[in-house]
Amino acid sequence: METYFQHNRAAIKISGPEAQKLLNDVLTGTIPKTSENANWWALLSPQGKIQVDGMIGWVEGKNSTDIDNGNDGGFYLDVACEAKAQFLRRLNMFKLRADAKIEDLSASHDVGWRKQPDPNSKQIEHKDAREEFIGMAMGTRIIAKKSATENWINNNGDLALKRINLGLCQLAQDFAPDNLFPHDIGMDLLGGIDFSKGCYVGQEVVSRMRHKGVVRKRPVIVTFIEGEPDDIKSGEEIVLENKKIGVVGKVIKGKSVGIVRLDRIEKSQISNATICGHGVILAVPSWASYDFA
Repeated sequence: METYFQHNRAAIKISGPEAQKLLNDVLTGTIPKTSENANWWALLSPQGKIQVDGMIGWVEGKNSTDIDNGNDGGFYLDVACEAKAQFLRRLNMFKLRADAKIEDLSASHDVGWRKQPDPNSKQIEHKDAREEFIGMAMGTRIIAKKSATENWINNNGDLALKRINLGLCQLAQDFAPDNLFPHDIGMDLLGGIDFSKGCYVGQEVVSRMRHKGVVRKRPVIVTFIEGEPDDIKSGEEIVLENKKIGVVGKVIKGKSVGIVRLDRIEKSQISNATICGHGVILAVPSWASYDFA
């Protein structure tokens, strides 16, 4: 079964008796208690802005074979390589005297993705829990020792395009740290925020946005009318009638995810926007409960 490298992701392991509590008190998402799924989460600033996002899955090591494969129990996370140092620094700051061990696995393990789960896999494997909210299979995240990744495929374009076609944002690819709230990228609609748990860093801001019910920015799918331009970088402005309405993320095969002000766009205008002079069409993702003004 084909597995694709995610070279832009770094693996981190957190284990120990108080690992679950530490993560629950710091991250926005639900900390898994079973080994089936990986959940979406974010680490926020005190002002509620996203500093790191990623997926988290639980592994319960049971025997020596699991340990030999690197599956010796704990929480396995993947983050953008660019955000790894910031995440480790902040997590170690929050750790204080908690009985938890934080390990950077990027030198010994790789992160991968495959379209379907492998029932015979001996690697660390979790289904993307966002499929429950999106209504379609999202594939499986893999974390494995580098010695077991010899047959993995370097081209991860399938995953990137799948993510974009679904309107899913990813830090470092589509937006920079400390710029967006979780609601701005749809985390409240895709299980990235656990509204039933107590305080975590930035929780007060997230809760206030939820109860006020006013979210101006949301992700949309951006399609370039004339194919894929070569002069568009992540962060370029999306313009409509000479007004900035948002910014675009990484462009792949003429498509991207943009973060836009919904209140500045009417449905009749969704094919009139431009980016650096290139015409684009905007569309809300299939899973969205929001729409243009």
